[in-house]
Amino acid sequence: QVQLVESGGGSVQAGGSLRLSCSASGYIPRSYFMGWFRQAPGKEREGVAVINTGGIITAYADSVKGRFTISQDNAKNTVYLQMNSLKPEDTAMYYCAAQGTMTWIQPWSQAQYKYWGQGTQVTVSS
Repeated sequence: QVQLVESGGGSVQAGGSLRLSCSASGYIPRSYFMGWFRQAPGKEREGVAVINTGGIITAYADSVKGRFTISQDNAKNTVYLQMNSLKPEDTAMYYCAAQGTMTWIQPWSQAQYKYWGQGTQVTVSS
């Protein structure tokens, strides 16, 4: 079964940094958008950052702008999320997602993403 695999999560103190990585365990069709989403306990899953093929288009949730950076390494077929100045409210399970097609979509629409990872936990203590 093809899936995305996230890594890099962990526990840090507020103000710390983590870098999440996401790669495919098998073949995934080229995707116009890939993104990172997160879900905190008792809350709905929300978009964090998205990036298009080539990295020309990036977008961030207002809550992470200026602190998180999404990037990709096409040679390694890997997407990264660099998270700096972490806050306790960033605590959540972080999921990587791939669109699975090269058509334009509304990048924050989770229903448009066909492939999802199992998630990696990020815990930020105050």
